[in-house]
Amino acid sequence: MNDETLKERFEYWKKVLRLREGWDVSLEIIRDAQFKKTGDFKVDPDDKKAVLLLNGLNPNDMNMEEVIIHELMHLKLYPLDQVTESLIDAHYTKNTKPYEFAYSQFMMSLEQTVSELAKCFLKVHVKDKNLSFGRVKNHPGYNALFDGLKPYGNAEDY
Repeated sequence: MNDETLKERFEYWKKVLRLREGWDVSLEIIRDAQFKKTGDFKVDPDDKKAVLLLNGLNPNDMNMEEVIIHELMHLKLYPLDQVTESLIDAHYTKNTKPYEFAYSQFMMSLEQTVSELAKCFLKVHVKDKNLSFGRVKNHPGYNALFDGLKPYGNAEDY
């Protein structure tokens, strides 16, 4: 997608997700090899301003509209994100295993939820419905999950 199309899709999704009311959200397209993320946000919750940083180099060969939707979903869920992080901070001591467990589980759940919502919107509202599989390309195959596992008990137990 060229920059003009990215900006047009960004404005479209701000409207669909009702992020024009109450939030000032802008788009910054980054073309710097040092910027490794596909998308990210800078947020000022007190002033309700946010900047979506979008990697214009698209190093992970992502569907960029999916990335825009995904990142805007993070902004839409930002209040819930902040409340949950505050609860974790209030109930667990940082740099402990319980804290790391609670925080990592929350972040994993948040990413899964945001990704799933983005896929749903992509399926309904977008011409290019191809999902991005960038991260999957680097994962081992399913059978590799069993490499090195030893059977439980004795062979005669089976």
